[in-house]
Amino acid sequence: QVQLVESGGGLLQAGGSLALSCAASGLTVSSAAMGWFRQAPGKEREFVAAISRSTYTNYADSVKGRFTISRDNAKNTLYLQMNSVKPEDTAVYYCAADRLFSTVSSAPAYWGQGTQVTVSS
Repeated sequence: QVQLVESGGGLLQAGGSLALSCAASGLTVSSAAMGWFRQAPGKEREFVAAISRSTYTNYADSVKGRFTISRDNAKNTLYLQMNSVKPEDTAVYYCAADRLFSTVSSAPAYWGQGTQVTVSS
């Protein structure tokens, strides 16, 4: 059974930094396509970033240059480093996983429960 557990969310000021973690069980992050999504109040869930088995990365234009997705194979954990955050980054952030990189950014098979990130101006 695949489980993805996010942590690291919180409240921070605009311009600050925050690192999210996603601990995986039931799958190996180095053998899967992994991603991050977010959902702001009143909005649809949107793609943020993804990393392939070969560590190719892809980002939404809104976070490119500010957020970095990475993984630690030894810890079987996915990360999202968020820098220069803006109030519009406020959302629940979800970890996701899929067998295919082509799918993880659109309709991943597995989801975490989410962690709240709130950015004040």
